[in-house]
Amino acid sequence: MTADDKLEYDNDLRPEVRSEAERKLRRKLDCRLMPTIVVICMMNYIDRAAITAGRLKGLQSDLHITDVQYDTAIAILFASYCPAQILSNMILNRNPRPSLYISSCVILWGLISALTGVTKSFSGILACRLFLGLPEAAYVPGCAYLLSRWYTRKEIGLRYAILYAGFLISYAFGSLWAAAILGHMNGALGIAAWRWKCFCLTIFANFRLFYLEGALTILVGLLSLRLLPDYPTNTRWLTAEEKHLAQLRLAEDAGEADTDPQDSTLFSGLVMALKDPKVYLFVLLGCFASLGTSFTNFFPTLTATLGYSTVITLLLAAPPWILPAIVGLANAWHADRTGERFFHLTVWWWIPIVGYIISLSTMATAARYFSLYMMTLGLCGNIMTYVWVTNTISRPPAKRSAALGLVNGMASVINVVGSYVWPARWGPQYHQSMLISMGSFVLAAITAFGIRWVLIRENERMKRHEMISLGNAERERVEIAAQLEGVTFDEALRLRKGFRYPY
Repeated sequence: MTADDKLEYDNDLRPEVRSEAERKLRRKLDCRLMPTIVVICMMNYIDRAAITAGRLKGLQSDLHITDVQYDTAIAILFASYCPAQILSNMILNRNPRPSLYISSCVILWGLISALTGVTKSFSGILACRLFLGLPEAAYVPGCAYLLSRWYTRKEIGLRYAILYAGFLISYAFGSLWAAAILGHMNGALGIAAWRWKCFCLTIFANFRLFYLEGALTILVGLLSLRLLPDYPTNTRWLTAEEKHLAQLRLAEDAGEADTDPQDSTLFSGLVMALKDPKVYLFVLLGCFASLGTSFTNFFPTLTATLGYSTVITLLLAAPPWILPAIVGLANAWHADRTGERFFHLTVWWWIPIVGYIISLSTMATAARYFSLYMMTLGLCGNIMTYVWVTNTISRPPAKRSAALGLVNGMASVINVVGSYVWPARWGPQYHQSMLISMGSFVLAAITAFGIRWVLIRENERMKRHEMISLGNAERERVEIAAQLEGVTFDEALRLRKGFRYPY
């Protein structure tokens, strides 16, 4: 866009015209970005959770592995998945083509997932799980960061909830998929049902086997190359006016441009994040919330304690995931409208505590199944955790990217611990497991209260002592924001002084 075009475009952006232009931009993003990342996340969890459903139909006996080895196979994924998230997000922030980076990772994990079905030993499945964690590490924190590069603070909560709803629906879909395969394909062509669950033979072509789950993931990865956006400055399917508006919206949202200093390096964002005490509080929050919902990896096993057959168990395991998907969307929408964060997190962590208490008190089928619904509602709070991180650690992008990688990566480390919180020897009651999860939710709520207190104090400090002088990096971002908004540096600085942390 030339200087004359930009001036003409800015003059045309009267309030009513600007509102309509933003609506069209959001709609274009919502129609391409959101469906793509939701479908990818469904494939992500279906591929990752294949091992848990396969356990119900002979995976352990066919591979001759013990309970501890099975738990290790689940946990080993996080050994590569967790640390890789931090580095992946740092690379993503420096990569001008996030669409290419994320799509390549999707294709790679589809290939690795397909190989799971041909494993014949503990070492084989261990290797598949270990390498699967590397490309998958790019997805969750990467998508959270990509959303933050396009949506404002008042829009991102609902979009992240839509993404998370994809995870929850994938749990339900995965259970139904497993029920269909495990119920009808055991022994077909001499292949055990759990192997069909992992790679489900669909067609013969030139004597090669195409495995459904891996093939579908690869196909989704190829399509996402065209559908995912890059950044507001270089997305190919946006007009010049739309690119300018996308940058302008984010600059107005925080009072400074969403750009990194020119002298920033790959590790600059990580260093800034590690120097911010708020990041450590969010890491603790994510860890406690993750441990509280560690039952997700063992949900079919928990449903099996109701005493039904394998197929019925998997069918019963699907509906509880639909409820938090719906409630989570409503909760995020309301959080965006009000700007409040603390209560939109913590309320949903007290509900699963009640569910755990019910399960601790009785083994009655109806009550225990109802408690499963209450347990899954804890994920509604987890959805808002990463929204709060994005809203609080907002600038510069490198710091936000590293912070998201740290919070999600360290929370995923807790999944390694969570893999051992639900051992078979504690079943079918799982009282010890539930007590650990209850304590984790209590600690999560306490940590969230601490973050709220810190942010309130920060806002009061900013109100009393508005920033008088800026560092070079901050001044650079305010200058860019002033150019995008078509105002003077002093006016942009005055807008920046209106920024407050949401709590």
